[in-house]
Amino acid sequence: MEIAPPKADERLPYGPHLSQFVDFRRSAAGAPRPFVIMIHGGFWRQRRSLTYAGHLCIALGLEGFPTANIEYRRISEEGGGWPGTFDDVKSAIRFARARAADFGGDLARTVVLGHSAGGHLALLAAAEFTDLLGVISLAGVNCLRRAYELRLGDGVVAEFMGGTPDELPESYHAADPVNRSSPVPLVLIHGTEDDIVPVEISRSFSQRGRYVELPGGDHFGVIDPSTEAWSVVCGELNSLTQR
Repeated sequence: MEIAPPKADERLPYGPHLSQFVDFRRSAAGAPRPFVIMIHGGFWRQRRSLTYAGHLCIALGLEGFPTANIEYRRISEEGGGWPGTFDDVKSAIRFARARAADFGGDLARTVVLGHSAGGHLALLAAAEFTDLLGVISLAGVNCLRRAYELRLGDGVVAEFMGGTPDELPESYHAADPVNRSSPVPLVLIHGTEDDIVPVEISRSFSQRGRYVELPGGDHFGVIDPSTEAWSVVCGELNSLTQR
């Protein structure tokens, strides 16, 4: 069960579907500040919402970062799955950046974070928004084909894509971050004891960006402000925004 954090400063829709909205939060620091856009995970399934990522966004606000926590259509929702889910993510990022200044964010200094399946979507976004300061994948599903081979989430990749790689080779090629290039700095953070998205998923992508491996780390430590892993995440975020 997800424990809801305090309400966001404002929740705004970017489309007509109930899952097309963004939760904005201001930072504890003065404006303008680097702006962080968060993409939650949950294996692209409807049962996991942006709620859990709200705690992370509150913690980022205390670190001085205004945030936009984005929701999107997921598997089993009309229009969810590939490519609708990623279309929503792109629309939400554009929408959030257009309103960054209203919440103390600096449009020119935007970083996108993604956790788990949100890491997959964040890395895809790096190829679409090439003026980002950086993208950070937290325990991300960074290699879609390998995730399919490992049957992560009880075969969720085929569910998300609407078929297998043999059935949909062009779609899999387009949806896999390993086939995208971007000038945006990429950071991959992954714990060695992650039993939901194995660390090999990030290791296989490590030459594409900065790779930070957390010995003993699990799937959720990277989004838990009470863990040592959280200080690593904040350190990487500060490194990107202070360039």
